Amino acid sequence: MRKRANYIQSIEIKALWKGGRHVIWQLQPDVNILSGINGVGKSTIINHSARTLAEIDRDEIVPKDAPQGVTIKLMPEDATYIKFDVIRSFDRPLLHSDLLEKLSDSRVKTELDWQIYRLQKRFLDYQVNIGNRIIELLTSGDPEDQTKAAEVSAPKKQFQDMIDELFADTHKKIDRKSNEIQFIQGAQTLTPYQLSSGEKQMLAILLTVLVENREPYALLMDEPEISLHIDWQQRLIDLIRQLNPNAQIILSTHSPALIMDGWMGNVTEVGDISN
Repeated sequence: MRKRANYIQSIEIKALWKGGRHVIWQLQPDVNILSGINGVGKSTIINHSARTLAEIDRDEIVPKDAPQGVTIKLMPEDATYIKFDVIRSFDRPLLHSDLLEKLSDSRVKTELDWQIYRLQKRFLDYQVNIGNRIIELLTSGDPEDQTKAAEVSAPKKQFQDMIDELFADTHKKIDRKSNEIQFIQGAQTLTPYQLSSGEKQMLAILLTVLVENREPYALLMDEPEISLHIDWQQRLIDLIRQLNPNAQIILSTHSPALIMDGWMGNVTEVGDISN
């Protein structure tokens, strides 16, 4: 019987580059921040780890030793799989011709657009699931389930309030009557593809966290601060933790703003985990 992990205990890479360093990174269950100068291997470590997890389906067994020499250890140690998400930071134009041909929405033009496009379906599935759960609780006949029903929808409202507050300076608000993510700005309705790169980036991160429904999982991010205002950088980790305190955050960064507000002890230098 398969057993789901709560978090990743460690990541080992036998050769960071060909003939390169051996990396062993012992992870904390909440927040892990990888730091170092340009070219030292931060992004390579995150990307190797993400590729190892992406080689398998979410509900399959995590390989103990992947072909690229990456070993994943889980907690508890007898767990056989873990849920995970990967956030890409760069808002580059989509160039993959096969991908562009498959898209039914011509508004999707960049990599962040593509992430949000895929998240729209996950958001719809999330809403269906919480709707079914609320109906189940409200019709159970148990008075305590009335309170539980309100708790089920609380994370969605928390997410909407967060986005409204973050986007307040540009007078954008989430359209709470729409089943899809879209925005109201004055009398105008905006799609998420019309947002700025920084707004798309923050939306993609927080929406990814929301649809995991506060369940334990690993969130991998390579330089998530790109395009974000320094105030948003400083708040990013806390916002993620508020939406899902069970998420294990694994990220690389150049920004000192991300480690403000008490996260200095969660920073690991690449040189300290490699030889």
